Amino acid sequence: MRFQVDRLKVEIHADSESCGEAAAKAAAEALADLNWERESIGVVFATGASQLNMLRALVARRGIPWPKILGFHLDEYVGIPERHPASFRNYLRQQLTSQVNMRAFYDIDGNAKDIHEFCRDYALRLHQADPQLCLLGIGENGHLAFNEPGEADFDDPLEEKVVGLDAVCREQQVAEGWFPSTEEVPERAITLTIPTLFRIPQLLVSVPGARKAQIIRRVLREPVAEACPATILRMHPNATLFLDCESAAKLDLSEAALSVQ
Repeated sequence: MRFQVDRLKVEIHADSESCGEAAAKAAAEALADLNWERESIGVVFATGASQLNMLRALVARRGIPWPKILGFHLDEYVGIPERHPASFRNYLRQQLTSQVNMRAFYDIDGNAKDIHEFCRDYALRLHQADPQLCLLGIGENGHLAFNEPGEADFDDPLEEKVVGLDAVCREQQVAEGWFPSTEEVPERAITLTIPTLFRIPQLLVSVPGARKAQIIRRVLREPVAEACPATILRMHPNATLFLDCESAAKLDLSEAALSVQ
């Protein structure tokens, strides 16, 4: 099923695997078009359980112009060892960069001596790469990257910054199996900001699973506001939200049917 809420295109697929396949197919098509247009292609990647099926499907596809891709990621915990099972650098090494021949991949270093200087340098490198595609998810509290309710700023003057992680976000990391307890989840992280994400021309947002059903209802029904940061996706000129039946379970699809494409 396909429909639209404001500018946001929404697709509902049968299960997490088909949701991931659909998002990977859309990414492959976007990258094929960019391959004709550009000598290098900046792409920002998300992490987490919601991205696993999409990334597995993407690295398995033939014809992706990996040698042209300059990879970046959305966020990273502050102070976590690079080889920690929950480290996003470690995640992307396992799920992505060890499996494809990418031109370059630029890590967010949560252990940098001067984190704020690192953020400025990373933002500059990202700006120079001019990313054209971002693959991302939505947190159970509505965060985009680690732009949490209470931290998110739709007019943020920074491109990347250090933020605090709220209780809902930290509990989600435990529920997904990344940490044994909330006490072990770092309280701070580095994240790209909302305006940085919004400058990227195409966003493909993968959000499968029953744990995301309530926030998806909020994202599509509540007013666009920083209290639920992901509502801003409805204002992006080219964003697509990929759901499965579980994450779409709390939507009123009879209303959605009125705007089926």
